[in-house]
Amino acid sequence: MDTQQFIPNSLQNKITKTSFTWKTPSNIALVKYWGKTEPQIPKNASISFTLSNSHTITTIDFTKKSNSEADNKINFELFFEGKKKEDFKPKIAKFFERILEYCPYLTTYTMVIHSENSFPHSSGIASSASGMSAIAMCLMSLEKSLSSIELTNEFINKKASFLARLGSGSASRSIEGPLVVWGNHPDIKGSSDVFGVPFPYEVHEVFKNYHDAILLVDKGEKQVSSSVGHDLMHNHPFASQRFDQANENLAKISKILQNGDINSFINLVESEALSLHAMMLTSNPYFILMKPNTLEIINAIWRYRSNTGSKVCFTLDAGANVHVLYPANESKSILQFIDNELSKFCQKNHYICDIVGLGAVKL
Repeated sequence: MDTQQFIPNSLQNKITKTSFTWKTPSNIALVKYWGKTEPQIPKNASISFTLSNSHTITTIDFTKKSNSEADNKINFELFFEGKKKEDFKPKIAKFFERILEYCPYLTTYTMVIHSENSFPHSSGIASSASGMSAIAMCLMSLEKSLSSIELTNEFINKKASFLARLGSGSASRSIEGPLVVWGNHPDIKGSSDVFGVPFPYEVHEVFKNYHDAILLVDKGEKQVSSSVGHDLMHNHPFASQRFDQANENLAKISKILQNGDINSFINLVESEALSLHAMMLTSNPYFILMKPNTLEIINAIWRYRSNTGSKVCFTLDAGANVHVLYPANESKSILQFIDNELSKFCQKNHYICDIVGLGAVKL
């Protein structure tokens, strides 16, 4: 793994004050990663749809420290949706410490971070993915301004993915779109354990403009965090089989995305979601993140598909909420189905309509 390429050696600290704002999306994995080693190296490759409407907008104000203030400390303030969030700071501080070797300018500036989500925090949408990737893109904007050599967009995106991964593994998949692979895999050209890469092959028309309705079954904090869940894979009795299964499924879905076999897509994506939660059920200590209404929704989707021939399917992240995936040509009928039959299983009938997107956008 060539990480030396991400250590800058041509910086000119001439900027005294600047600010950057980025909007970066969340993503939903089709083939899941569950289990990792340090520093944020996945035990299997994964692939995700980049989302569009579920995003984080982050602004970082950078002010260069005066000579009297100069030290080797990382100084920042954090505001989330307008309020100072001291409880979020330790995770961001740990992230900054991890990436300091690759972003030495972090100690040159004081930073004020303002961040907001388009979705409820801890709603089962990967807020750490969009949040960490947004910070990474702001840092890369600063690095581009400080660099005495021209940084290509390709390099900026690659390094941003590399940095974001060190804050949240899934954040590596939120820089670009519409499909991103993270994790070294023999069937995916250019794939890497240390950054995400856009799916390198032509995608069949049916999988373009795919829709994702996120049904908010539970907006509360998960009783077991994803970090704890990942750690429980170290001594899991079925871990090695799961890692093999995921890598085999990534090879399968690579072909499916190219040939347009939507029935195979449905089978694989739903199987992946249930396999993820099976790992939680069989961990020690064991835990369940699905809720009764999660199962109500899954069974309703299966009935609807059986009765109508629809190509709708579901996937799950590490939480109770259900992502309802469907092709664009079924948008009208699926939204009616959600309103009529599924929304009653959501908190306050709340769901988010989303669509596959193209990644980070500078504002």
